[in-house]
Amino acid sequence: MLHRQRSEYQQTVHHPWPSAPLFWHPSLLLLLGTVGLFIFFSLHYNPEDVFSVRYVRKDDGHKMPSTKNSSYVYSWPRCQQNMSAIYITGFSSLPAEKSAEVFLLLVIKSSPVNYDRREVLRKTWAKERLHNGVWIRRIFISGTMDSGFEKERVNKLLELEQSEYNDILQWDFSDTFYNLTLKQILFLGWMERNCLSTSFLLFGDDDIFANTDNIVEYLQNLKDNNGNKHLFTGRLRQDTGPIRSPRSKYFIPVQVYKSESYPPYCGGGGYLLSGYTASVIYSMSQSVDIIPIDDAYMAMCLAKAGLGPVSHKGIDIDKYDPCFYKYILVAHRFLPAQIDLMWHKLHDPNLQCGLMKWIISLLVLYT
Repeated sequence: MLHRQRSEYQQTVHHPWPSAPLFWHPSLLLLLGTVGLFIFFSLHYNPEDVFSVRYVRKDDGHKMPSTKNSSYVYSWPRCQQNMSAIYITGFSSLPAEKSAEVFLLLVIKSSPVNYDRREVLRKTWAKERLHNGVWIRRIFISGTMDSGFEKERVNKLLELEQSEYNDILQWDFSDTFYNLTLKQILFLGWMERNCLSTSFLLFGDDDIFANTDNIVEYLQNLKDNNGNKHLFTGRLRQDTGPIRSPRSKYFIPVQVYKSESYPPYCGGGGYLLSGYTASVIYSMSQSVDIIPIDDAYMAMCLAKAGLGPVSHKGIDIDKYDPCFYKYILVAHRFLPAQIDLMWHKLHDPNLQCGLMKWIISLLVLYT
């Protein structure tokens, strides 16, 4: 009896609809559905949409995924002045500085893996602070490195770093020497959309030492220029041209740049410019063919606008005496430990410098 009931049960399970047409059979329907889903995802699937999410911080401070295929781009809120207290009676008569405005923005080119450099800079010359009544702010600009899992790993670490400091702007292109120009132009485009009120900028590498206190004081002493007029200064290089040797790091083929000379440009690890000049360079870049040498490209954009750079002797020097750095603006090729050591020596209240060193340093800074 048990055996007969089991046989009837098995028959019922295997033939639920014995009289149904073949195309209604559930196994066939499951197969057709699977094939349909496969075709749908094959037509609409984009690996970058799944593995490359671009996070952009909105004005309200919340992150949201972007629909563009540029991954891991972190951005600040727009640089807007806090106007929340403007309607308070008598507030405008209170003694206060315009501290909400960015006077000096430190734009630091940094490779994704250079965490140690960024960490030292945040604690030394790139520390965000109020100096002489004006704000110094910073932002690191970066690309991506490697590919596949390693790229995802590095970007995840950078995402964690960004969540802590909120000072990294990254684009999804290879962070190499030949993409430095692209990095700077993309930043200027971001600034044009988000941070037009910035008075001055320092463009620099993450291996420079900048005496940002001196830079602020130098900029505040400019005559009739609060950032609304042209300024582009650094270590001026003239009468130079593209290197045609394929063995050189700076190789530029004639197909990329035909002229045998560059316009005068500021080379080395860093240079200063006004917010006005930054806007002009970005505007000119829309019609100037890009070349890999970023310093020369900035000068090409300036030349198209009828402008040019000027020299400053306090930028990109090679001495290591803290008494000398007490009065300079920018120096290149420092290791993280050297940056940290120099910054703390400069701010040592017991540092004593001879009169001759003081005179020489002032001559370098102001002539």
